[in-house]
Amino acid sequence: MELQQMRYVVAVAETNNFTRAAERCLVVQSALSHQIARLEKELGARLFERTSRRVRLTPAGEAFLPAARQCLAAAERAAAEVAAAVGEVRGRLAVGLIPTVAAVDVPGALRDFRHQYPQVRISLRVGASDELIEQVREGALDVAFLGLPTTARPHGVAAHELARDRLVAVVAPDHPLAGETSVSLRRLATEVFVDLPAGTAGRLQSDQAFEAAGLTRDVAFEVTAADFITRLVAPGLGIAMLPSAYAPRLTGVTTVEVADAPARVEYVIWSRHSGTPAAAAFLAVLDIPTPDADPS
Repeated sequence: MELQQMRYVVAVAETNNFTRAAERCLVVQSALSHQIARLEKELGARLFERTSRRVRLTPAGEAFLPAARQCLAAAERAAAEVAAAVGEVRGRLAVGLIPTVAAVDVPGALRDFRHQYPQVRISLRVGASDELIEQVREGALDVAFLGLPTTARPHGVAAHELARDRLVAVVAPDHPLAGETSVSLRRLATEVFVDLPAGTAGRLQSDQAFEAAGLTRDVAFEVTAADFITRLVAPGLGIAMLPSAYAPRLTGVTTVEVADAPARVEYVIWSRHSGTPAAAAFLAVLDIPTPDADPS
């Protein structure tokens, strides 16, 4: 079993298409198909179901994929460790973040990191805090920036608290609350809300605050992207609650202080056990020391 074969399987699984997978791997499709067929013969099981319309993993392929990704990541880490031993930082840096991260200028940090370590390939993934924690634990991400309720803390990863913040109400410019200097949760509970899906860390910050105050609210609109919330708030479809440090980036809406506002904590997290030289170097750029960080 060869690493190249594993790369081909991962590429097909991620693109659901042999042609696009071959383009990603910079090989002709016939060569990629031949190598996957060789691997299937060696394993004694088909990894993909192929029809004229789509390609999808078989149960055997589903079982094979996580291990293939782990092997590729381990090979990449090994090469990066060798480079680090001779004073170079290379390999990959996979960073995850929530859309509302405000404690760190992530683009600026990546610019500084890229200037110092131009041989590192950087990928950026935006998602919910819960998903990012899991992806760091699994090794799919090296570093992630989160926002959690004060009652929660990342588990199974190394974490550093960046900042604490409070939420503000976000309303349309012509909303009756737009002229207020401060508002209470009790008053907000009479409004229709736009929020993130139930159960997500971003949603829990508000849900827990209303529950603690003995209040219920109507979340009529659930969206998966925080930056889409204001697109529903601006025309008056509802109101929202977002971090005050993030509020200056918003356009077309008005923010109002909340007297008994819920709070949140922003963290940067990384793997406890499989950190890469690139991850350690990025954390050093952020001035965040790690126990075994030695990027040079």
